[in-house]
Amino acid sequence: MTILFLEYPKCSTCQKAKKWLDDNKVTYQSRHIVENNPTTEELEKWQALSGKPLKSFFNTSGLLYKSMGLKDKLPDMPENEQFNLLASNGMLVKRPLLIGTDSAFAGFRPDEWAKKV
Repeated sequence: MTILFLEYPKCSTCQKAKKWLDDNKVTYQSRHIVENNPTTEELEKWQALSGKPLKSFFNTSGLLYKSMGLKDKLPDMPENEQFNLLASNGMLVKRPLLIGTDSAFAGFRPDEWAKKV
């Protein structure tokens, strides 16, 4: 099984996550999250696989998130609009994303990853 690893190469957390994958001999396909940002359909599928709330897929510490005032806007925004917003710019998406056949993780979670890869 090949795992999909969505990253922003300049992100230090993504670099640590990639090193973890390499050190643990995990086979993965890398995808630049900004040059080839996730689609609405992908995000909907991955969020369902993750079992986590949609908010966990937002890069809440990112400059774009903050400049758009999303902290105040998201609670009242319909879920379909949130998915469309995430799909509009990879910088809004929490990274890295690790997508397997039956699991999806937003953010670097080595303890959780180790159980699934």
